[in-house]
This record gives sequence, C-alpha cells and structure tokens, in this order.
Amino acid sequence: MSFPYKHVLMVGATSGIGKALADRMIKEGLKVTVTGRRNDRLEAFVKEYGEEKASMIAFDIADTQNAPKFAAETMSKFPDIDCVFLNAGIQRRHMWGKPASVDLAEFNNEFHVNFTSFVALTHAFLPLLEKQQFPTSIVYTGTHIAIVPAITLSGYSASKAALNSFTLCLRFELANAGSNIKIIELSPPPVQSELHDYMPGGRNFGMPVDQFTELAWKGLASGDDQIIIGDLGPPGSKGVAEPFKEIVPKRREVFETLSGIVASHMR
Repeated sequence: MSFPYKHVLMVGATSGIGKALADRMIKEGLKVTVTGRRNDRLEAFVKEYGEEKASMIAFDIADTQNAPKFAAETMSKFPDIDCVFLNAGIQRRHMWGKPASVDLAEFNNEFHVNFTSFVALTHAFLPLLEKQQFPTSIVYTGTHIAIVPAITLSGYSASKAALNSFTLCLRFELANAGSNIKIIELSPPPVQSELHDYMPGGRNFGMPVDQFTELAWKGLASGDDQIIIGDLGPPGSKGVAEPFKEIVPKRREVFETLSGIVASHMR
C-alpha cells in the first residue's frame, strides 16, 4: 500500500517530528500546508520547497477559542486538504514528591496543549472533512507513555493517555457511522527533538529523528490505523519492549469488545 492522501495539513511543523515528517511528505510528492506558532520557520519551509508544494498558516493550537475559525479558513483556502495531522505538543518535568516545586499552571497548560487543543481542532475539522467527496483522515501523534506512564512526566503521560482514549472512541464511533474519515494514531518512542529541551542533553535522548521518520513513513504507508514505532524506552532499555508490544493489541481488543456492548445499548 501507499499513503493515500495528497494534501496534508501538518499542525506543529516547525520542529521535531512534525518538521521531519513534513519534509518527508514533500519528498514523497505530497502537498503540505504547515502550521505552527513560529512564523519564520513556516516561511522558511515554504521558501525551501516552493509554493506549488508547500504553504503555511500561522496558528497557535492553544488558542482553542479560535479553532473553528482556523479550520474554516484553512479548508476554504485549501479545499483539497484530505489529511489533518495533529502533531504539536509540550513535555515538562513535574516532581510531585516535592509538591511545592510543581507549577500547577504549567501542568494545566501542558494538558491543554497536548489534549484539549487536539479535541477542539477535531471538533472544528470533522464536519468540514465529512463534506469532502473523497476519503480523508485525521492523524494524531501520541506516545508510548500514553499506555505506560513515565515517572516525573505525569502531565505528558496523562494528557497523551487522554488523547489515546479519545482516538479509540472517535475511531469506533466514526466507523460505526459509516464516516469517510479514517482515524490514525502514530505512537513514537522518545525521539531526539526540542521536546526534551527541559532536560540536560535532551536533544540526544531517544531515537534519532531520521530513523524515526523512516519507520513512521513506512507505518503510515502500510494503511494501519495504529502505528507503534520502536520500543517503550530509549535505545538500550531492557525488560519493557516485549510486555509493551503485548499490552497494546490486547487493550484494543478489550476496548472494541466493551464498545460493542455499550453501543448495543445505545441503539
């Protein structure tokens, strides 16, 4: 198979995974519209690839109040968009063993950016994608620690766990409704990027972004709707890879069984 979508809106494309995947999609012949807060980086992307292949819209996903306006203006300007890729996120360290050190506003903002903003954008784009006369998709960048949380990363783990539960429910509901929108979740391991700038040497932590991009593109091209890349921990981690690979499919199987039971009572 191959990735069937032709024009991707890449949300969170100014660095890390989003930028790397946007680059790869251009090289694979797709059109990419990039979105993010840093206007200079968006402009550099369009300049690098040219306006026939690349375009940009500046938007801060934390501005959830303006998500409907952003979605409407985006689809009006680029009516051939068939894939919305929600990728942006932030990660912070929270030491709950020392509660006085925890910045609650920062914790709540992390949850807002990583989860609430994605829900707001989903709500804004769903009716617009439903109107398209061709198959469409929404892709969510999650994380392995949505399934098995990581100590000190409680905000990131919890927000991505919420996102994972949301995507499972959304996928099941849309499929039952006969929707033309495919829900895809990409689950990365730690990847070397700005996401880890809060830790010393953070950009050297995890899988090299080029390696991740290659594996992620193969996963996206496979047609799978849940793409697990690499292992639970950073390279060299022991004792977590095999159990993790067993948890994910079993959890989904139980979810789908339970959802079928619940759905039967909603008719």
